[in-house]
Amino acid sequence: MGKFVYSFNEGSKDMRDLLGGKGANLAEMTKIGLPVPFGFTISTDACKDYLNKGGMLDEEIVREVYEHLDELEQVMGKKFGDIENPLLVSVRSGAPVSMPGMMDTILNLGLNDDSVKGLAAKTGNERFAYDSYRRFIQMFGDVVMEIPKSKFDQIFDGRKKEVGAEYDVDLKTEDLKVIIEGYKELVKAELGREFPQNPKDQLMEAIQAVFRSWNNERAILYRKLNNISASLGTAVNVQSMVFGNTGENSGTGVAFTRSPVNGENKIFGEFLVNAQGEDVVAGIRTPQPIDQMKESFPDVYGKFEDIARILEDHYKDMQDMEFTVEEGKLFMLQTRNGKRTAEAAVKVAVDMVNEEKIDKETAIMRIAPEQIDQLLHPAFDAEELKKHTPIGKGLPASPGAACGEIVFSADDAAVAKEAGKKVVLVREETSPEDLAGMVAAEGILTARGGMTSHAAVVARGMGKCCVAGCHDITVYEDEKYMEIHGVKYHEGDMISINGTDGSVYAAEIATKAPELSGNFGTIMKWADEIRTIGVRTNADNPRDAKQAVQFGAEGIGLCRTEHMFFEEERIPKIRRMILADTEEERREALAGLLPYQKGDFKGLYETMAGKPVTIRLLDPPLHEFLPKNEEDMKELSEQFGIPLEKIKTKTIELHEFNPMLGHRGCRLAVTYPEIAEMQTEAIITAALEVKKETGIDIKPEIMVPLVGIPNELKNVKKTIDETAERCFEKAGERLNYMVGTMIEIPRAALVADEIAEDAEFFSFGTNDMTQMGFGFSRDDTGKIIREYVEKGVLEEDPFQVLDQRGVGKLVKMAAEEGRKTRPNIKLGICGEHGGNPKTIDFCHRLGLNYVSCSPFRVPIARLAAAQAAIRNK
Repeated sequence: MGKFVYSFNEGSKDMRDLLGGKGANLAEMTKIGLPVPFGFTISTDACKDYLNKGGMLDEEIVREVYEHLDELEQVMGKKFGDIENPLLVSVRSGAPVSMPGMMDTILNLGLNDDSVKGLAAKTGNERFAYDSYRRFIQMFGDVVMEIPKSKFDQIFDGRKKEVGAEYDVDLKTEDLKVIIEGYKELVKAELGREFPQNPKDQLMEAIQAVFRSWNNERAILYRKLNNISASLGTAVNVQSMVFGNTGENSGTGVAFTRSPVNGENKIFGEFLVNAQGEDVVAGIRTPQPIDQMKESFPDVYGKFEDIARILEDHYKDMQDMEFTVEEGKLFMLQTRNGKRTAEAAVKVAVDMVNEEKIDKETAIMRIAPEQIDQLLHPAFDAEELKKHTPIGKGLPASPGAACGEIVFSADDAAVAKEAGKKVVLVREETSPEDLAGMVAAEGILTARGGMTSHAAVVARGMGKCCVAGCHDITVYEDEKYMEIHGVKYHEGDMISINGTDGSVYAAEIATKAPELSGNFGTIMKWADEIRTIGVRTNADNPRDAKQAVQFGAEGIGLCRTEHMFFEEERIPKIRRMILADTEEERREALAGLLPYQKGDFKGLYETMAGKPVTIRLLDPPLHEFLPKNEEDMKELSEQFGIPLEKIKTKTIELHEFNPMLGHRGCRLAVTYPEIAEMQTEAIITAALEVKKETGIDIKPEIMVPLVGIPNELKNVKKTIDETAERCFEKAGERLNYMVGTMIEIPRAALVADEIAEDAEFFSFGTNDMTQMGFGFSRDDTGKIIREYVEKGVLEEDPFQVLDQRGVGKLVKMAAEEGRKTRPNIKLGICGEHGGNPKTIDFCHRLGLNYVSCSPFRVPIARLAAAQAAIRNK
């Protein structure tokens, strides 16, 4: 059996998989000579061993813990549980991947009824000693004994009310002793046993509680949201305590070497005088800006600035630091790469390249592609904002704009989201238990807490708008209303919050699209220089196409022509075509649709200005265009003079038990070639006209959907080529065009070499390929898939992230077989997967020519494509 426990002087930052991020960085800071309270780390291997053994600590782990505890006592010159000079420790989690606030922490461990007296005598500060003891009992009772924190709060708040204390610091030593007795009575009442007095028992129970917290609900949810493997486990850091709550010459804080909100190169953070670290991160007290620390501790602040610079230069990234000042002496408790908004991530990356700290490739890899999404969504329209007066102001904790109905609990937010409502979660303060509600809400508003509180940190990581520490509001969570300046706002009332300046409005305010330039443009330019795979968009109209071009799309990879038929003035004509009894009647109805189709395609060609445009022929089954209720059927009957019974009969005839596998795609073009003729004529004549009017050379790409039999493509391609030829003869002019197919049926992948004899390009329709490959109906199995993911049957939803081991093999096979027949065949992907970073990495490795995605995912795809090129050098 290997080693399980490591002293801080044994590790380094390169051991994060074993020591966790926190433990590795504590070891690294120790190594480079920074003031770090000594301690040791129990490794992630110990956590895995504990969980694999059903929650049993191996004897070897226990032995190593006690061995390192002896070393810690010698280094600190203190004794665990000693009545004269007690050693106290913190016990903190630390996973290999940062998961702020998701697991558990215990401070002041080692205190008991005897050692608290020793701490009081040693420090000459009885109030401080008993305040530390009551904090310890509450944390230990909550985390280890699983007694709800609210029950401890009732005792604490009850005493404050009883003695008329406004703030925690107003409580006297005797009050704290009363509270401690109340806490101990609560433990006995809840668990039927006394609060543990043996410090070694406390330590072992705490270590196991932290290991268990790896699988608490909020940690599991956080891992799912951030694609963190459940197999990593967490380390446990046992560190000698330093105290920021010994008096006015002590304090604690959290700071970043640069602003995590906008990336400004200036120390950003907060601190509290006479407080412990949890007071800051939990939002229990609203802290002071870090600048004011200069006034309280000028000498210490100078040293802190030096350490901040050393850490950023050492790690070559923005650092998130926790520190404590104990009686005028600075101690560093943690450093890690700081979580940041998308705006900050982009600015920090560009600035660090300009400062020659990192290169362009490192800058590109620093930004999570999904973060870019934060920059692409609306903010409040400045002119609209002028029409409204804020009802309150808090701290701008996470930028952006959010509007919605007020809700006061995480559960209510989740229920409202399910019902399709947009809500703003309003809380006194948030805790990790509120995570699901924070995910569901459009934004978060809290009455307490600062820029580094739980609400602020989690919201920034998600890209959620957040206003924290809004002291103007009083929140009555149980009664479900809030009060601002004497006005009550109830659940369901509409509010807007501005996470960029902290304003709160009692109105729904219009928003405007974001402007993308500056640092964002620089990052995108670097990404385009590095990536080798093209990025197109899925767009069915000039509006979406224009937006995609602004975001950097290099063409249209999928235009779904059926979306053009659903407009009010067009739907009757497609219905008339479907209800026709003869080919002649069908052609007459299609002739009425031709001008619309041609106009649509001209608009797309003009917007794309010579960039490639791939147009898919009609794909869905015809019954989708027919009316569903009798009232609409009667209207159609009157409009075209068709008997109502005939419409009902035709609807029944076209009904299919499994329409996804029915009369759709190329099967429509084979059985009704006149549909493919009309669409081809619109595609070709639109291109000829735009070329004539603008001089832009258009090369349409005509895509035949749902091919599974090579002869299907041969049949439809013949129709396309003959129609195109007639268009050229009529116009007296020619142009180049391509005919290809969507590879979306598994059989198509198996016979791709034969299909490539006629197809000049393949576009992988991975939505349908996933449905057929898994046998999952995307419309009917959403709940099943969620349950599969929750139970570990599937790692991820295969409709969101391409299944590389199964469906990916079909894509790979089709690409290889297609190239054997036609070495220069163009290959792309146009399913919803096209904007997913993992899928883009797969497409890069496969050598595809392009990915295609929705307009707002184009910048994400550009960045992900660059990262794929760097990662797969």
